[in-house]
Amino acid sequence: MSQGRDSANLAMFYAAVVLCLLLVSVEDVHAATYTVGGAGGWSFNVVNWPKGKSFKAGDILVFNYNPTSHNVVAVNRGSYTSCTAPAGAKVFQSGKDRIKLVKGQNFFLCSFSGHCQSGMKIAVNAA
Repeated sequence: MSQGRDSANLAMFYAAVVLCLLLVSVEDVHAATYTVGGAGGWSFNVVNWPKGKSFKAGDILVFNYNPTSHNVVAVNRGSYTSCTAPAGAKVFQSGKDRIKLVKGQNFFLCSFSGHCQSGMKIAVNAA
């Protein structure tokens, strides 16, 4: 008799685990993925790329670029405005970075000399 209850409890445990995994993955199903700069990728003069788009927290930005020529740095508003990457800022440099947006303002720039000043930066507001 005890063996039957143990099997039932084990089956219920596995069902609960599967349900939890499904619930966690549902959040990502509703997230949109955007390629920054479109077909041209992360490059100069992308500063206006976010205009007209509606972003939500959890959406993914894909930054495609040549990692020997560019990078992506997540910064705050002040660093975005001044085109400076502060010490300790998160630097992405794979050339195929996928970054999940957080609620509110998200700021990114290229920290290679002169690139941010040439419009290689974006500000994205995620609802």
